[in-house]
Amino acid sequence: MRKFLIGTALSTTAVMAAGSVYANEELIRLSQDAKQWVMPAGNYAATRHSTLKQITADNVGKLQVAWTFSTGVLRGHEGAPLVVGDVMYVHTPFPNNVFALDLNNDGKILWKYEPKQDPSVIPVMCCDTVNRGLSYADGKIFLHQADTTLVALDAKTGKVEWSVKNGDPGKGETGTSAPFVIKDKVLVGISGGEFGVQCHVTAYDLKTGRRVWRAYSEGPDDQILFDPAKTTALGKPVGKDSSLATWQGDQWKIGGGCTWGWMAYDPALNLVYYGSGNPSTWNPKQRPGDNKWSMTIFARNPDTGMAKWVYQMTPHDEWDYDGVNEMILTDQQIGGQTRKLLTHFDRNGLGYTLDRDTGELLVAEKYDPKVNWTSGVDMNKSSPTYGRPRVVSQYSTDQNGEDHNNKGICPAALGSKDEQPAAYSPDTQLFYVPTNHVCMDYEPFRVSYTAGQPYVGATLSMYPPQGETNMGNFIAWDGKTGKIVWSNKEQFSVWSGALSTAGGVVFYGTLEGYLKAVDAKTGKELYKFKTPSGIIGNVMTYEHGGKQYVAVLSGVGGWAGIGLAAGLTNPTDGLGAVGGYAGLRNYTALGGQLTVFALP
Repeated sequence: MRKFLIGTALSTTAVMAAGSVYANEELIRLSQDAKQWVMPAGNYAATRHSTLKQITADNVGKLQVAWTFSTGVLRGHEGAPLVVGDVMYVHTPFPNNVFALDLNNDGKILWKYEPKQDPSVIPVMCCDTVNRGLSYADGKIFLHQADTTLVALDAKTGKVEWSVKNGDPGKGETGTSAPFVIKDKVLVGISGGEFGVQCHVTAYDLKTGRRVWRAYSEGPDDQILFDPAKTTALGKPVGKDSSLATWQGDQWKIGGGCTWGWMAYDPALNLVYYGSGNPSTWNPKQRPGDNKWSMTIFARNPDTGMAKWVYQMTPHDEWDYDGVNEMILTDQQIGGQTRKLLTHFDRNGLGYTLDRDTGELLVAEKYDPKVNWTSGVDMNKSSPTYGRPRVVSQYSTDQNGEDHNNKGICPAALGSKDEQPAAYSPDTQLFYVPTNHVCMDYEPFRVSYTAGQPYVGATLSMYPPQGETNMGNFIAWDGKTGKIVWSNKEQFSVWSGALSTAGGVVFYGTLEGYLKAVDAKTGKELYKFKTPSGIIGNVMTYEHGGKQYVAVLSGVGGWAGIGLAAGLTNPTDGLGAVGGYAGLRNYTALGGQLTVFALP
C-alpha cells in the first residue's frame, strides 16, 4: 500500500502545534529535512542550499538522467517543483496546471489540476506567461494563477479547498509570483507595473482564504501600513505620509512598485522581507520625486503587515531596475561581530548587505564591473545623501530628457540580475549569483494612462557591453566585502536559479538548455547536460529511496526568451529583449520538461 508521508507529517504536527503557529512550525521542521524541498527557496532564509552530499565534486561528472516529465505546456518555465514526502508537485506557465507525481511509482500522475482561465489575461502579462511556483502548508498546495486567483488545493487529491481573487486583470493586475506561507497566513504579491497598477502584498487566512491585511507599496500611511514614528529608513523614522510627499498629486494611485518577486522570513525576529518594483511610467519626466516606496526592501510583521523598516535602493528610478529579487538571510561575522544579515542582488547592479533587524546598510557594491549608471552608493552616515546611489549624468534618462536616446547604459532594464534567485553556501560563505551582462539604449517618451493598457513610455534595445560578446556571468560573491571571488562567462544571460549543496557542488542552468555543475570553491565546470529547451527554472534537489536527485524545469521564455516564447521578431519588442537575444533561436526551441538527474 502506498505510503503518503504528507499525512504522517500533518498528523504529527497537529499534536505538536496548534493555532497560528501550526503551519509555521510544520514548515520549519519539514524544511530542515534535506530529503524534501517544501518551499520555493528550500527554506525561510531563501539560501537555496541543501545539506545533501551524496553528489560531490568528485562524482558529479557521473550524473545521468534518471527520469523526465513533459508538462504539456510551452512558454517560459520559471520556478521549481516541490517535494513533500513521497510526492513531487510540478507547475506550469499559463494555464497554470499543477501535477502531483508519485515518487514511489516512477512519477505516476496522482492528480492534475487544470484551472479554467480567461486567455485575455495573456496580453496583460508583461514578460511571458510565467509562474514562479507553488507553496505547501497544512496539507494544501497553494497556487497564484495568472488571473490573480489564489487557490488552495488538497495536497492528496487536488480538490480545491478555497480560492480568492487577488486582483483585477482588467486593470493590468496579474499573478506570476509564488505564494509564501507564514504561520496561519498565505502571503502573495501582484504583477502589473507596466500597466500603472498600485501594487501590494496581501495576507490571506491559511484555512479559509479570508483577506487579513494588504500593504501597498505607495500611498498614505494607512494603505502602506507604516507607523510614521516607528517605521524607519536607514535608522530614522520615515515621518508622516513619507510616500505621498514623493509623488506629484495622485500619481501614486498608478505608481507601480509591484511585488512579483521572492520573500524570506526570520522566525526569531518575526519579520518577512520582500522588494518592490519599478515606478510607473518608465518615463521619469512624468513622475518627479523619489517615488517612494517603489524600488524598496520592506521588513514587515507578518501578523499585522506593519513595516518595521524600509530601504529604497533606486530613488526616482530612471531605468526599470525593479527591486523584487530575493532576500537571502544569513548570520555572519562582519565588522568583528556576528550579525543578522540580509543580502540582496538588485536589478540595478549593486549587491547589498543590510542588518535585517535594523535595516542598517553595511555593503553596497557593483557585482558586475560594467555597471555605469552609478559611481556607487554614498556610505557616509553623516551625509544628507547617505544610502543613495550617485547617478552618472551621462546615463540619466531623466536629465537627458524625453525623446532622447540614451546610449550605452549598463545594466539593461532586465538588470545585472532579474528574478533568477542566487544561492548561499554556509560551507564556503559565498553567494552564487546568476547574472546578466547586458547594456542598453533607452529612449523615454510621453505616455498617457488608460486602465488595462500598457503604461511604459520607453523604447529599448539591448546588447552585450562594448568589446564583449558574453551576455551572462555566473559568479561567486563575498557578501561581507562586496567582492567577486570568481566568475564564469556564459554566452547568454544566466536566467536560472542557482542551487548550492554540501557536496561542494553548485548547479545552474543556461538559456541554451544546459544544466551545469561547478566546483563551489573554484567555479571549475564539472558537468553539463543539454536539456530539450532553454532553462529559466530553478535547480532543486531531494532524496528518495536513499538516492539524491537534482531536478530542473526547462522551457525557454521569460523576459530574455520572450522572442522565442511569443514568436516576436521586432528587435525592440519584448521591452527591448527580442533584438538582444535574437541569437538564442539558433541554440534552443520551445519546450516544457522536467529533467531529473541522479548518480548511476
